[in-house]
Amino acid sequence: MLEEAHSLPDDIAALKAMVLASRAELAARDAELRNRDLLIEKLKHQLAGLRRHRFGVTSEALDQLELGLEDDEIARAADVLPEPTPGTRNQPKRRPLPDHLQRKETVLAPGERCADCGGRLKRLGEDVTEELEYIPGRFVVKRIVRPRLTCGGCEKFH
Repeated sequence: MLEEAHSLPDDIAALKAMVLASRAELAARDAELRNRDLLIEKLKHQLAGLRRHRFGVTSEALDQLELGLEDDEIARAADVLPEPTPGTRNQPKRRPLPDHLQRKETVLAPGERCADCGGRLKRLGEDVTEELEYIPGRFVVKRIVRPRLTCGGCEKFH
């Protein structure tokens, strides 16, 4: 940068001419970049039209071709979007079934001991699914309980 400062002319008119020339060069470069962006968008639009023409609107082949692009877009969107809060992710979307309905509970447990090491299983929690079942003349709620267990010996989840 110091070498460039020594090579600049002392004449103000020459300096003004150099500044105007560099501004014109930058403006031309910006216009070229804008034209390039417009060309890229135009080509993307043409490519999408050709894919629709070749593969059809709902073709699986078209979907497979776009999966790579979608993965990139999803990755970029994940960088921008905030992470969901832990409490909102597992909240049910509908209201719970009424309490006055009869319930039939089934517990699906893997057993008392770890199948790999024989260690005793500890209860961490449970996942409960409620299904509304219609028996002629009445409704019954089928509760399916899946305990979440872990082994103290091998530290595997069951």
